[in-house]
Amino acid sequence: MLYDAFDLQTDLAAQTRAWGQVLDAAWSPWTGWGEPITWMSAGARMMMRTGLTFARPAYGIGAVKVGNREVAVVEEPVQATPFGTLLRFRKDIQTEQPKVLLVAPLSGHFATLLRATVRTMLPDHDVYITDWHNARDVPASEGPFGFDDYVAHLVQFLRTMGEGSHVLAVCQPAVQTLAAAAVMAQSRDPAAPRSMTLMAGPVDCRINPTAVNELATSKPIAWFERNLIATVPARHRGAGRRVYPGFMQVSAFMAMNAKRHMQGHADLFWHMAHGEDAKAEAIGTFYDEYFAVLDLAAEFYIETVKTVFQDYTLARNALTYRGEPVDLRAVRRTALMTVEGERDDICAVGQTMAAHDLCASLPPYMRSHHLQAGVGHYGVFAGRRWDGQIYPQVRAFIQAHA
Repeated sequence: MLYDAFDLQTDLAAQTRAWGQVLDAAWSPWTGWGEPITWMSAGARMMMRTGLTFARPAYGIGAVKVGNREVAVVEEPVQATPFGTLLRFRKDIQTEQPKVLLVAPLSGHFATLLRATVRTMLPDHDVYITDWHNARDVPASEGPFGFDDYVAHLVQFLRTMGEGSHVLAVCQPAVQTLAAAAVMAQSRDPAAPRSMTLMAGPVDCRINPTAVNELATSKPIAWFERNLIATVPARHRGAGRRVYPGFMQVSAFMAMNAKRHMQGHADLFWHMAHGEDAKAEAIGTFYDEYFAVLDLAAEFYIETVKTVFQDYTLARNALTYRGEPVDLRAVRRTALMTVEGERDDICAVGQTMAAHDLCASLPPYMRSHHLQAGVGHYGVFAGRRWDGQIYPQVRAFIQAHA
């Protein structure tokens, strides 16, 4: 019933967007006639933004500058499963660059949320990304997708990329990336990554708990199963699959910073009304991405809440994979870098750095940590400080262990 009710709301939002298009077409030619018309036109364009979208946005990276020349970038699917694609941003250059798997979170958004991260890394690296699929579009006949399946995807993707690769995980998949590195180390897999960079990830949520952590521990796991899991309706390809809907995750994120998002939309309206197109476009582009939502397979969401946020299984080095113990002390040949944001209200300071204690076998010269002053969660992997202060250190770390 939950998903059916949301689909009804989605249909109503589509009608609102359609009316917005009609009104915008009617008023836009007259915007030079004064403020009332300009405001009505801006209001119509706000109507056109009503509701969420459910298809992956484009990465939109057609070219990057490598050295002194502009180089075309082509998105190349390298391997695909029902739940995700290993996507390469191929560049037509002769120089060999470090291969980096960028591990995107499964947290209600598409991997395109890391577009800025990809763009910044492309001039210096051969970049691949975990392009996760929307669970509501995966037929139930394809079976479940749980915590171990996520780890298995990382192991297989790294094997496909081949020896000498590096991995960079943003937010939630810091946990699965650590697990994959340990699994590959224990089996002495030659494709084990040479380095892993973990950015703003919940490795040990017992440290400086945030509102997100406190919510996860405030209810028993049965409450999450009963109240946050829905069945995909018949109108979608994944009909019958149990999912944690992306619209619920985005709603929760919005509620955490309701004032900021209300102000963001007010600013968007006034920028439109005053003809400040560049400022309006910047805000609109952010929300276009933010409101493109992806559903998570129910088993992955529930297992992640229990494993990471309630039982602290990884933090206690008590994780299992396919029923076998995973010992993070087995990681001896994969260098480790952790990055945190001083103002991160999702993964607080110390939670990611905890990975160094878990990977106790690594010598000091294979470790690095960076605490970025003045940034919140998203500032760790996108924006001015990511480009100018964090990324240069990440690049140097990868090069040092290439």
